[in-house]
Amino acid sequence: MSKWICLKNKKITTTKSYPNDVNEPNIIEKHLKNCSDEKNTLPSEIKSTNNVNDKFSNTISTPVIPSSLVSDLDKLNFTEERLKRYESEANTLSSNTTLTINTENELKTKAIYLREKAISKTLNNIKLSMEVDLCFVLDCTGSMKPHIAAAKDCISHVSNYIKCTNPSIKLRVGFCGYRDHNNKPHHRLQVFNFTNKYTKFTKYMRKVSPGVYSKYSDGPEDVLGGLNAAITQMNWQSSTRVLFHIGDFPPHGRRFTTLEDNYPDGDPNGLTAENVLEKMQSNNILYFFGKITKYTEKMLKIFRSIIGEFPVFDLVGGDPIKLLDKFVKATLSSITCAVSLTSIIGSKTKDIYSLQQKKLDMNSNEPDWNILPLQEGVVMWYHIPDTLDELKDSNYFDKSNLFSESFSFKIASQPFSAGVEKCAYFAFDIKSNPAKNMVMKEYLYVGRNDPFEKYLEAVEVSTVAHFLATKFNLIAEQKSIPKVNFLYAKLLRCGTIDLCTRYYTIELRLKDTDYKRFNTNTGVIVELRPALEAFSHFTYVYTKGYLVVCDLQGIEVNDKFLLTDPAIHCIDSLRFGRTNLGEKGINQLFLANHRCNDICKKLKLRHIN
Repeated sequence: MSKWICLKNKKITTTKSYPNDVNEPNIIEKHLKNCSDEKNTLPSEIKSTNNVNDKFSNTISTPVIPSSLVSDLDKLNFTEERLKRYESEANTLSSNTTLTINTENELKTKAIYLREKAISKTLNNIKLSMEVDLCFVLDCTGSMKPHIAAAKDCISHVSNYIKCTNPSIKLRVGFCGYRDHNNKPHHRLQVFNFTNKYTKFTKYMRKVSPGVYSKYSDGPEDVLGGLNAAITQMNWQSSTRVLFHIGDFPPHGRRFTTLEDNYPDGDPNGLTAENVLEKMQSNNILYFFGKITKYTEKMLKIFRSIIGEFPVFDLVGGDPIKLLDKFVKATLSSITCAVSLTSIIGSKTKDIYSLQQKKLDMNSNEPDWNILPLQEGVVMWYHIPDTLDELKDSNYFDKSNLFSESFSFKIASQPFSAGVEKCAYFAFDIKSNPAKNMVMKEYLYVGRNDPFEKYLEAVEVSTVAHFLATKFNLIAEQKSIPKVNFLYAKLLRCGTIDLCTRYYTIELRLKDTDYKRFNTNTGVIVELRPALEAFSHFTYVYTKGYLVVCDLQGIEVNDKFLLTDPAIHCIDSLRFGRTNLGEKGINQLFLANHRCNDICKKLKLRHIN
């Protein structure tokens, strides 16, 4: 095991690590200034001594780093731990497997082989996930006339947009309309099966008309009948299956509504929310809802209790142009969200719905900080590389370039959000003056290896993205191009009440802002921003084809971007975690899909497509 050189402490005179809350117009400039100040005041490397603790006594620093951290760093072999984890993440080792590899080179060779095998499997899943079945399940009663009209015109806009932004997505579209039980059977439900002939779909939709009010009409509609028909009568084939339900009233039954109801005991055909939604899950169909009135609130609550969280889109309004715009955006969001989930998790929606169920345990409300205990820990971060050669050198990101300082904080007892890999907690940086709102993120699964190394890798990704954004912005400023910035994530190590060591990444909280995901590491553009697509292109050119920064998400303020949690595809498959899909990922997910835009031309980047 190689001996680590030093862990540098941050001097007291150093500017604070984190910028203020992002709720001011000039927050991105403030963030950049803070990061620049911090980098410029980092101490030079401390020479190693025989006594590890002496390394800290040679600097004027914040309180001494806990001896347990020094000991753990001394024991940690970054390379070995990372290779073991990559091997484990390739799902090739059972829990009772013992490694019999004798040398680090043998372990590296095996890890590369397994990573490439896992990448090929993931890329195949991504390719399959681009095949999408989209079914509109639409309430076609009299009150829904504007939304029926929007559905008629929606698909041509959607298909044209997908063709321009996500040409890899192959879309089939279908329709299931429902009315109520007082209608004749052939008029109560209308089914148009999936097709990739969009003019044929539009032609059919022009024949769909809203139902006529009768003296037998009540509030609830045959919602369960419509969903059941879509699930059981449609020819679902694609890996990604999207059911987009739009309605203004709930199903029949007292459990759903207190409105006047001709069937207060529930669906007269014996359908229940449980058996319909469970069929939907077993058929690997993802559910999305377009909300129009408050009357569906109770229905949504019941549906969530069965299948977990799901996206709900605001489709309120009768203005045809605005409604069509909402309809198109909601449809595109449903498609890209479903493709992203399917490509990452796989087409078995049991796993996706399992994640959605976990979200029910989240608490989106900020906690009462006065009643939460004060905790202590140590934050760590890497010195930002000075050159491209340092960035490309995986050995640069080791213990010799790691900085630290003590940290006082409070953290919410429940996460407020969760993704495929991490959950996020509200946190409060007590040490700063004034105290600052933060976000702490924790991996949902770290495996049986030392989690320390995995969290340091997340910090490495953040550091690399930060370096490349700085280079991009030097040119962007000269050419009046929107700037791209990244929150500087750090690693927090702390003890818990049960004396266990716990790790988080920690960063500034983007408060009171419209958080968006712009693109993904699978090549899907969720919300097109030419500057961000050009930034990814820039990272490829600047690093001479070594890597591409993608999965860009965060906020947009005054034509500037402040992003977090990026992914990196790199030709070195043993860097940047499982979201790095290697050289194949660069070729198949970025180069094959990227469409050069005016900003690419301004930057004089080599034309790709």
